[in-house]
Amino acid sequence: MDNRQVLGSWLSGPRATAEQMGVDFGYRGERLGLPREGRGAIAPPGRRMLALLVDWALCMLIAYALLADRNATSAGNWALPVFLVMSVLTVGTLGCTPGKMLLRIRVVGIDGNRLSLPRTLVRCVLLGVVIPAVIWDRDSRGLHDRIAGAVQIRI
Repeated sequence: MDNRQVLGSWLSGPRATAEQMGVDFGYRGERLGLPREGRGAIAPPGRRMLALLVDWALCMLIAYALLADRNATSAGNWALPVFLVMSVLTVGTLGCTPGKMLLRIRVVGIDGNRLSLPRTLVRCVLLGVVIPAVIWDRDSRGLHDRIAGAVQIRI
């Protein structure tokens, strides 16, 4: 008997095999009551990563210009604290960082309201730790968003 159909291949993974067997996972955000597409839908992972890259580049620029002694290594050391402060301030007040604003993404609570300061702080600290941010659920929400009760949506 060929067990590849049951186990899934290493290319397709267990989700593809389960879907072939008739399991319906729904779309990203369905369990949260969000629309499938358009405004209010979960922001796609590629767009969120690009926003993170824009934010990191901005933080490197700020660290190099204001805090580092014109040294790239020193700027790299200052970039993470600048990133955390920028994230807490901008997500806590505007609901999005400059990179997220540029790419039309907003961070909101599961209930659709703005995140409170403590939840924003928890989310940003866990994002700075990195590991919780790379563990995702089937709605493409990182562990840092799940713990903070947040979701990143399109605006």
